[in-house]
Amino acid sequence: MWSEAEAREIVRRHSGREGPLLPILHDVQAAFGWVPPEVVRVVAAALNLTRAEVHGVVSFYHDFRDAPAGRHVLKLCRAEACQSMGGEAVARAVLDRFKIGWNETTPDGGVTIEATYCLGLCSCAPAAMLDGQPIGRLDHAVLDDIAGEVER
Repeated sequence: MWSEAEAREIVRRHSGREGPLLPILHDVQAAFGWVPPEVVRVVAAALNLTRAEVHGVVSFYHDFRDAPAGRHVLKLCRAEACQSMGGEAVARAVLDRFKIGWNETTPDGGVTIEATYCLGLCSCAPAAMLDGQPIGRLDHAVLDDIAGEVER
């Protein structure tokens, strides 16, 4: 749940800073878990930008969400090293298991699956990150463990 007062406080903390848009959006995401459209309006007005300009930044960067995420966020690496080690098959297995697509959340709000492009675990490919914790050498057994974790 977002709060206009909290959004305005985040903007105020960055006032006078050169190039405040990205730091503001990062703080908004940290505070609310996503960047609500109402916050886009607040930020745009405060920075004398159009809502389209702020929305463009939110939609351009993969780390910003324009909808709330599930209780767990599973990021699957889609970079070349992971792809060369079977990442596509792993990704398909994950999406099939949870019956959702990329950047979607299960109907029960349990897990959101996102694509990311390099977690820096190339030597442990294919790789993922569950709630900020890296996981390497993904296979069906590891996927079962992940599913058990997020389905609790």
